[in-house]
Amino acid sequence: MKKYLPLVLGVIVLAVLGWYTKGLLEKKGKSDTERIDFAVKEVDQVDQIIITDPNGNVFELHKNRDVWTDKDGGCIQQQSVHFILDAFRNIQFKGYLPKGAVENMKERMAAQHTKVEIFSDGEWLKTWYIGPEAQDHYGQIMLLETEDGSTETPVIMEIKGVYGIISPRFFADARKWMCTEIFSLDIDEINEVNVQWNTEPSRSFKVVKNGADLKVYQQDELLQNIDTAMVFRYLNNYKKIHYEMPNYILNPIQIDSLKKTTPFVELTVTEVDGHKTHLRMFRIKANEHIGKTKNEQGEIAYIDIDQNRFWLELPNGQIVKAQYFVFNPLILGHIYFPMNEVNFKTVDGIKI
Repeated sequence: MKKYLPLVLGVIVLAVLGWYTKGLLEKKGKSDTERIDFAVKEVDQVDQIIITDPNGNVFELHKNRDVWTDKDGGCIQQQSVHFILDAFRNIQFKGYLPKGAVENMKERMAAQHTKVEIFSDGEWLKTWYIGPEAQDHYGQIMLLETEDGSTETPVIMEIKGVYGIISPRFFADARKWMCTEIFSLDIDEINEVNVQWNTEPSRSFKVVKNGADLKVYQQDELLQNIDTAMVFRYLNNYKKIHYEMPNYILNPIQIDSLKKTTPFVELTVTEVDGHKTHLRMFRIKANEHIGKTKNEQGEIAYIDIDQNRFWLELPNGQIVKAQYFVFNPLILGHIYFPMNEVNFKTVDGIKI
């Protein structure tokens, strides 16, 4: 037995060394893998995302069943969320930075980056730090943080099958997340529409629908012999109404001043369940475009307002920009009902 002892000890030593070496290799491989393990394997389990941009703006996205909202439960654009989830699912390693560029990139990313915190089933999962785009513009320089710690060396990542950068998908400007939808109503959901022209009261009208009973009023006077088909055509306009874009022009002081002026039109829609949507519309002064143009009657007139867009105050008080092209079918009742147009007055030289 003693003569086999050195052999047995040798086998044990080799086994221990092999186990130790295997552990080192596994540990090294794990470290390299973790450095580039940005992808989220169970994207469907992601239920919260917090984006912080380089300017300190923070925007939170929350999943409520299959619908994403802001932190207060407000409507946000679902397509933008899908772009983010697609990045979580399909991000992949592209390459390492040149050694000489690593330290400089660390300093740049420490000073400026977009932070994306990812939560799954209510628990923090990992955080992306998105830095500058890759030199060839086909990828993004990024860092990763997981429960095992933060990586120290930035790497270049890309979205599988996409030739471009990643950062545009991640923004914290709340205005860009806002839903542009204002109305999405079927006719059966509408009880009353009241259009009040403050600048031209003669244009004001109201549509009241009680079941199959339809009535149209002009300045509180019931219109006789209305065409029911035209009433339905008018109400059908509320099926898909969006504003054009958020306000990127007016500052808070200008917004406050605007709201103190008289809107040229106020639109109130009352739904069957009692919910009301009240909108206020303000002209956009276009002083740089003052000049002669033709109005609807073909007359030459001086126009100093934007003829394509106007400011719209939403029910929550936010100011957005909307198009006449979209809203004219809602506020111009004479298109659908036999109103006394000859009594209409012009505003700012235009007869709308």
